[in-house]
Order: sequence, then structure tokens, then C-alpha cells
Amino acid sequence: MSIKQVIAVRKDLNMRKGKLAAQVAHASLKAVTDLAWWTDDYGDVYFGDIYNDDVIKWLKEDMTKIVVSVETEAELLGLYVKANLTEIPHALIQDAGYTEFKEPTYTAIAIGPAKEKEVDKLTKDLPLL
Repeated sequence: MSIKQVIAVRKDLNMRKGKLAAQVAHASLKAVTDLAWWTDDYGDVYFGDIYNDDVIKWLKEDMTKIVVSVETEAELLGLYVKANLTEIPHALIQDAGYTEFKEPTYTAIAIGPAKEKEVDKLTKDLPLL
């Protein structure tokens, strides 16, 4: 059983290579670290290792990542809506707008790590970057 993560980035933004790399890294890391935040019965928030078997397998093995592209913000947000309807870990990234963009801008989304067949349901038709 293969576990992977797919990161989709917007092509219409024409990001510099460094900016694009940073946005991909943000998405990949956020999708995994968001899983470790949890709240106890009293409302206190903690960070700890509560990963499921798929995420642990991905972290211990090859951490497969595939970077694909979407053409527009609408396509990116549509992918986010679809991801929200699943139990697949995912993270939508909004750049703060301090450097390359003049305002907060959605740039990327990571989907997974999860079973390849589950991630592919959302991403298989997206072209490689």
C-alpha cells in the first residue's frame, strides 16, 4: 500500500521559483503538523504525536510528494472543497502578501499523506508542474 502527498500550486500567479518552493513546503508541512494539534475536554490545546498509521508509514519511509498544478484560484479552492468532504489530511495555503503579492493570496494545497488511491480520487487528472 503506497502512501503519498500531492501538492497543487497555482500556475496563473507565475511565482518565482523560490516563492513557489516555499509555498509547496508550507503546504506539505502544514498538512502534517495540523494533524498533531488536539484539544482536551477542558478546551486546552496541545501539540503531540497522534498520527494515524498512514501518516506514520509516510514519515518513516520515503515521504512521497508529487507537485501538480492548477490554473486558477477557483480550481484551487474547488480542490479544497472536495478535500474537505474527505478524511484525507490537507492544508490550503494563503500567502500573507508581504513580498511577491500585494494582498493575501491562495497559492497551494497539500492533499495527504494518505493512501495513494484516496489521494488520486482528487488529484489524478492534475498535470505535473
